Formats: sequence, C-alpha cells, structure tokens
Amino acid sequence: MNGGRVALVVAGVAAAVLAVVFLVLRWDDANKIATAVSALAGVAAVGVAVWAGLPAVAGARGGVRVSRTGRATAGPGGRANTGLSAGGPLPDDVRVDRTGDAEGGEANSGVESR
Repeated sequence: MNGGRVALVVAGVAAAVLAVVFLVLRWDDANKIATAVSALAGVAAVGVAVWAGLPAVAGARGGVRVSRTGRATAGPGGRANTGLSAGGPLPDDVRVDRTGDAEGGEANSGVESR
C-alpha cells in the first residue's frame, strides 16, 4: 500500500471514530472535543504545508539516476539515446552509469541538456 492510500485510510478511520464519539457524547463535551481536534488539525496542516514548501523555497530539485539501459539505434537523421536527454535545466544531482550503446544519427549514452 502506498503512502497516499495509507493517509486516506488513516483519515477515514479517524473521521469514523470521531463521528462515533460525537454521537455518544453530550453536546457540550462533543463541542469541546471538536474544538480541540480542529485546532490540532489546523496546526498539523500548517506544518505539512511548510514542510512541502521548503524544497521549492530552497530551490532544491530532486536527483535523477539513469542506470543499466539497453541499446538504441537510430537511422539517418534520427536520435538514439540510452542516457539522459533533457530539454531544460538539469537537476543538481544527476547520475548516469552503465548505459547501453547508442548508435546512428545523433547518439547519446551519457547526459545531454538541450
């Protein structure tokens, strides 16, 4: 089960538990618990938003690894690539190793930034 599904299951279970608690408790007690849960959820949401935004603020981009690629052959005027070919700026951490043979046309078996 991936992280998104785990988060969805946990949120669903938490909502079901809170619904049962609110049904069982008196109005005043349920109101106090709902206020506390809302405050905690708000603080947690701000924390998650800050955590998610930090890499973008710092300018960090994830790394890329290309390894153990196969063979590529291109005809005249074609392109053969067994490494990494990027149309824009490359991430800070790029690793390319054990790439296959690239033959014909424009051949690349390493890193190419166009």
